[in-house]
Amino acid sequence: MTIVLVLFYVFFPAVILYLSYKFEFINKIGAVVVAYIFGLILGNSGILPEGSAKIQDLVATVAVPLSLPLLLFSMQINKVKSLAGKALLSMFISIVSLILIVYVGFIFFGDKLPESYKTAGLLIGVYTGGTPNLASIKTALDISNETYILTHTYDTILSVILIAFFITIGQKVYNLFLPKFSGNSNVKVKTKQLEAEDINSYEGIFNKKVMIPLLGAIGLAILILGVGAGLSEVVPKDYSMLTAILVITTLGLGASTIKKVNKIPKTFQAGMYLILIFSLDVASMADFKSIDMSSLYLFFYVAFAVFGTMLLHVTISYFFKIDTDTTIITSTAMVCSPPFVPVVAAAINNKDIILPGLTVGVLGYAVGNYLGISLALFLQ
Repeated sequence: MTIVLVLFYVFFPAVILYLSYKFEFINKIGAVVVAYIFGLILGNSGILPEGSAKIQDLVATVAVPLSLPLLLFSMQINKVKSLAGKALLSMFISIVSLILIVYVGFIFFGDKLPESYKTAGLLIGVYTGGTPNLASIKTALDISNETYILTHTYDTILSVILIAFFITIGQKVYNLFLPKFSGNSNVKVKTKQLEAEDINSYEGIFNKKVMIPLLGAIGLAILILGVGAGLSEVVPKDYSMLTAILVITTLGLGASTIKKVNKIPKTFQAGMYLILIFSLDVASMADFKSIDMSSLYLFFYVAFAVFGTMLLHVTISYFFKIDTDTTIITSTAMVCSPPFVPVVAAAINNKDIILPGLTVGVLGYAVGNYLGISLALFLQ
């Protein structure tokens, strides 16, 4: 049964990806959300074998740290130079708005939540880098499975509402306060560039020319994981996992500056597959019998973070005269994660903002761990 459970966690995400390609409605829900749904059903069904907790802990402990370097290898730091000035400024405003709102929310809701400072760190992570940062901060701060699952569940619900606003009336509403997009030669996007940025495609991953370099990248990620684990042994036990995550993040970013590593195809997809394994695994550990009224305050905190950040971002953008489309796509990339950037760009009929939107989102993956963990430690 132990072997069966491990095989399930490792290979069932491939089934989820297949279903996402096969059925459009599943694709729209998102592979990560589907993984959580299956995990929650499994974990609360009572069919897990005795002793499965040890296997679940092992899978969670390995999946996230190993995914981080793979997610970061493909990051092109030099693309920051290609961002229009206002797109980069809008990203900075979004991050500052998020930190201020999460801090204010901590003051209001902190004493009503069992892991308040850790939750604050989670919110910073998920609204700068999305699920990968959420998963790593969960691991670094040793956050309970219930808090993690509930935070991600509320985030999913509220992010859908935000996306619905952006693709329907968001542009019209923002145009009442912000300048209209006027275009910028620095952010024009060619079809080939868009295809290269398709971070959701696993097509061709088993091709020999792709798989051999990818296996090398996985080997490098394992080496980085080993260095992070080794250094975590020389610090106090309470800070060991935190140290490992930060070291792995830093080494992953460093490796991304090496051209041969940076150009290896499908490293991001391999990292996201590990995140799917983690999502399925950690969801199956959640026990909803332990949920109490504090979960309602957690919902309020997440809602305050999402919509408070949006409003403050728009307000500050008004004074800096940042246009509507740039503000919308930055919010989409930071709060809802990069995969939603092309969807929103198409809805507001502006493909020129896809590349800066994706770049902002990927930068968020890089800074999310540092910001989330730093704020959590500060609030602690």
